[in-house]
Amino acid sequence: MRKASKTVAPLRESNDHKSRRALHAIMQAATSLQAGMMAPDFKAPVTTGKTVHLSDYRGKKVVLYFYPKDDTPGCTVESCGLRDQYQKIRELGAEVLGVSVDDTNSHQKFTTKFNLPFQLVADTDKHITKTYGVLNEKSNMARRTTFLIDEQGKIQKIFETVKPDQHPQEILDALKPTA
Repeated sequence: MRKASKTVAPLRESNDHKSRRALHAIMQAATSLQAGMMAPDFKAPVTTGKTVHLSDYRGKKVVLYFYPKDDTPGCTVESCGLRDQYQKIRELGAEVLGVSVDDTNSHQKFTTKFNLPFQLVADTDKHITKTYGVLNEKSNMARRTTFLIDEQGKIQKIFETVKPDQHPQEILDALKPTA
């Protein structure tokens, strides 16, 4: 006489869109970057055509701002606002790096058109935006998010809800020493 074997039914992937979205949100939250964590280093070309590493900026604070696309209304407002506050940002010991999935040619045109004094990182393979958890999978572009990174390379603050016209002042406020 054969013994009945116990088997466990395999888990099936849910076709329920709400369940899949909830699971995706949980997975992202479990792997997302948080204040106090080391900012992931990266190597990528910038506006000038040179290649930079985030670690090249150790010893300075870094305003690492992700934006969707060069020369679009919101991105232009945000970038020009940072341009207008750039000297104050530098006086507070920080450097600005913008990141989008555009290529260096697009960054050069954007920089020239709006006289941007800081480097824009070309993340054409989307490795940086994915590593930082800011890739919008629907548009395949970066979400508007900023990471304030301290002198040791740790994430000091994350701005996830960015209003382009108000963000430069938020950056200045975050960089000012607390009493």
